[in-house]
Amino acid sequence: MSNTFLSAEWRKLVMLNYAVDPKLLEKYLPKYTELDLHEGVCYVSVVGFMFLDVKLKGIPIPFHRNFEEVNLRFYVKHKGADGKYKRGVVFISEIVPKLALSIVANVVYNEPYVTMPMRHNWTTANDELTVNYGWRKNKKWYAVELVAENKLVEIDAGSIEEFITEHYWGYNKNSETKTMEYGVEHPRWQVFPVKKYVISMDFAHLYGADFAFLNQLKPASTLLAEGSEIRVKDGKILRG
Repeated sequence: MSNTFLSAEWRKLVMLNYAVDPKLLEKYLPKYTELDLHEGVCYVSVVGFMFLDVKLKGIPIPFHRNFEEVNLRFYVKHKGADGKYKRGVVFISEIVPKLALSIVANVVYNEPYVTMPMRHNWTTANDELTVNYGWRKNKKWYAVELVAENKLVEIDAGSIEEFITEHYWGYNKNSETKTMEYGVEHPRWQVFPVKKYVISMDFAHLYGADFAFLNQLKPASTLLAEGSEIRVKDGKILRG
């Protein structure tokens, strides 16, 4: 636990995955990373989930233990000194409902956190599980929702679901020459078979003109993962 910065549970992860032109993401790449593709396809994902039982350095923080997050992310890899690749994610934006969370994440990891009012709803009925996450920007509410069979199944080896969920590092651009790297530990997840999705978003309003085209694009895949306990490790700066 000594090098664990944050421990928590990530639960009911809604993931909407869009196939995009790799050139779109080049300017967002941190130094010393390269895009990680699945079967030659580049993806960005909208991910919504619950943080539960959050502890910083093993200490619970009052009023900041359970909360929603919705992020926009893409997938990279970093070649270490041993010649082996580490597979990770880079965040375009991370929305949370608590200002203190944004301040800590921005200062410690240079994460692109922003604070907005948020809400969630999980319901079960007729062997279906519905998971919804909502957030408000400038008086406009947005939401993502998945409806799935209320049963857990294993993720198939080599699948898009495995690719999306099996990235265990985070990379943030500290500057044009420095990159923050940190590890995320969790077991292999199970998923609920998705039946349908509902998306109420304005990508341009939320993430800027670069991502406006996603308003007209359907997700290439969707998944709903149960999640697990996780640990975010202390970060370090990559300098070459």
